[in-house]
Amino acid sequence: MINKIKLSFWNIFNMSFGFLGIQFGLALQNANVSRILQSFGADVEHLSLFWLAAPLTGMIIQPIIGHYSDRTWTKLGRRRPYFLAGAVLASIMLFLMPNSPALAPLLSPLLIGAGILMIMDASINVAMEPFRALVADKLPSEQRTLGFSVQTFLIGIGAVCGAVLPFILTNWFGMSNVPAVDGGVAPNVKLAFYIGGIMLISCVLWTVIHTKEYPPEPGDIVEEKNGFLEIFKDFKKMPKTMQQLGLVQFFSWFALFSMWVYMTPAVAEQCYGTTDRVSASYGNAGDWVGVLQGIYNGVAAVFAFLLPVLSRKIGRKATHGISLLCGALGFSSFLIFKDPNMLILSMIGVGIAWGSILAMPYAMLAGSVPAKKMGVYMGIFNFFITIPQICNGLIGGLMVKYIYGGHTIYALVFSGFCLLIASICTVFVDDKDDPVQLKFIKKQKITN
Repeated sequence: MINKIKLSFWNIFNMSFGFLGIQFGLALQNANVSRILQSFGADVEHLSLFWLAAPLTGMIIQPIIGHYSDRTWTKLGRRRPYFLAGAVLASIMLFLMPNSPALAPLLSPLLIGAGILMIMDASINVAMEPFRALVADKLPSEQRTLGFSVQTFLIGIGAVCGAVLPFILTNWFGMSNVPAVDGGVAPNVKLAFYIGGIMLISCVLWTVIHTKEYPPEPGDIVEEKNGFLEIFKDFKKMPKTMQQLGLVQFFSWFALFSMWVYMTPAVAEQCYGTTDRVSASYGNAGDWVGVLQGIYNGVAAVFAFLLPVLSRKIGRKATHGISLLCGALGFSSFLIFKDPNMLILSMIGVGIAWGSILAMPYAMLAGSVPAKKMGVYMGIFNFFITIPQICNGLIGGLMVKYIYGGHTIYALVFSGFCLLIASICTVFVDDKDDPVQLKFIKKQKITN
């Protein structure tokens, strides 16, 4: 068994720096893809179906990448070859996405955009999964929360930059936020995607160059003929803590999916009084949504450094439960505020929840799975992220059309209810590796 040494803050920082670039690209996608697809002709009731590309590809790709990265050793190491390959492909897709109309002679821009979205998500998933496993590979238990918190901080910074970039290009540099032609992409969004592609590959290269991995122990790298069968066997053997966290993740990610899909049309109708997706008001709403998404990611980045402190005081699952409750309040308040500036308060609550969602479940999970299966279990854990998004994608549009009467603001309010359930479910998670819980057990033994 490898004796993991404590790493310096900057070693941990370099190890996760690539996530900044990945999240930069992902934030551009989350804040602008609905807007792009609507400009290509997608109806609001059908947006969730296009967004199914993300969780479907993630559910397939991440366990496979995790399984094979557990069994890989090259000159670049175990995890680094995978997130480097994913970063190259994702960067190319960021350049192609806003240029879908240029490929119109082949297929409709809407179908091309949906196809590029699927490939982009597959590439981002290839890049993302090994980063989670890398933190668990490199850090001892007492540094795990710090490791995932630093990762969350960098995710937040990347997401802030990516989300607000179209707004900055319009308001600071005077670029138009309205498509020049019907069915096109706004110039500020197009340039933002180009910048995102460059940022993504640059940040991942930084981690590849500045991070070394522990070599495998004897017997770790085993060639298997039935790799897919092994994944299913590992799924059946998943630890109890992982199952309990799965329920928490289900309601958390059902809520987040609604935010990414419906936030732009919801804010446009609620605060700007428009559903006309080619109007200047809708463009302003889309830019402001980018700022709001930057704010919640910025809050998550700052809150990430409080997570280790809070978890040492009250435990990991209590920290996560309280954070999810803050997110529930944030989403619910969307129904109250008509002034778009007031939504900043809503996003503070969402940002606290997001910061915890990115760190605490993984910190709890890493202590419950075998070290040599870390990659595949991190990938399997992604099922509890993708399945709720698939469910939302299948029924979310029907809920908007038949239950909410076409008013997407209620999808965000329902997200608040989902985070409330997730917060309650956190109480029942058995985090055996939690230092606070272990300290409590030791005290109980001494007392008895």
